[in-house]
Amino acid sequence: MIKPTVGRKVWYRPSEGDLVGPLPMTMAGNPRYNPQPLDATILAVWGDRCVNVLVFDIMGKPFTKAAVTLLQEGDKPACDIDGSPVYGYVEWMPFQQAQAAKIEQPASA
Repeated sequence: MIKPTVGRKVWYRPSEGDLVGPLPMTMAGNPRYNPQPLDATILAVWGDRCVNVLVFDIMGKPFTKAAVTLLQEGDKPACDIDGSPVYGYVEWMPFQQAQAAKIEQPASA
């Protein structure tokens, strides 16, 4: 498990619900859900699996998300019956997970 800290970079995976409301994400004219990850920075840590983040949409427009689930290795996002994420969530980037695995490997040997 990687401990979240303020200032760390993560990927924000938007849900379809992020496309509506007072701060809809810009999807370059495409109203459909875009599954690519968005750049995010941790602003506050509530626990190993809950953080506040500053997110930049695909056009560079910033917005904040509070109490977002941080998926750790092996965690699965909450999905509806169609398999779409119910809520947006953040996750560690692949290179961060690889670095954490390298650090843990010698410790367990």
